[in-house]
Amino acid sequence: MIRLLVVDDHPAYRRGLELMLTGSADIAIVGEADTGDRALEVAASVAPDVVLMDIRMPGLDGIEATRRLVRSGSPAAVVVLTMFEDDDSVFAAMRAGARGHLLKGAEQDEIERAIRAAAAGEAIFGPQIAARVIAHFATGAGSSAAAFPSLTEREREVLEMVAAGKGNATIAHELMISLKTVRNHVANIFTKLQVSERAQAIVKAREAGLGGTAT
Repeated sequence: MIRLLVVDDHPAYRRGLELMLTGSADIAIVGEADTGDRALEVAASVAPDVVLMDIRMPGLDGIEATRRLVRSGSPAAVVVLTMFEDDDSVFAAMRAGARGHLLKGAEQDEIERAIRAAAAGEAIFGPQIAARVIAHFATGAGSSAAAFPSLTEREREVLEMVAAGKGNATIAHELMISLKTVRNHVANIFTKLQVSERAQAIVKAREAGLGGTAT
């Protein structure tokens, strides 16, 4: 019997998964959690074989929760579930140690296959995600798109523009957000990249392949 922990901040979705998997002869839900912090606590208590982990949750997100679970030495295999199929979340999950990545709209048989594969030590990706992974590495884009997985999609967008030599006012105008918001994003980027000034951030970003449109 595969022991499953379901982590998602939406009770209705957790209930849906429970109903979906009730008829599975070899899968048993042994715990639930609605935050990344709670997921770590429950995992330590119930020792699941597989964790279905939502990526976007309040507080500790699914990527960081996955990273901490893996670093703790837990044998549980993590399969991340998300509404999004952007490259940032896919590769951040992979770098954090996830064994698989599925969209929340996946069919029951697809989810069950992913759980069984992860429990068997295999890596599993839904068809849409698998196609993106293959295309990503086929084009040689692996290093740049997988860089800085801790950045949010918006922070990566701002960093791309910073690396292209654009100032805060220009970024605010082009993204149609306030100057204060841009400054906050830039401050967060500096913290996550562990730099203290714009020039250092630009160097790191360009080394990762960002800002290629600069003239």
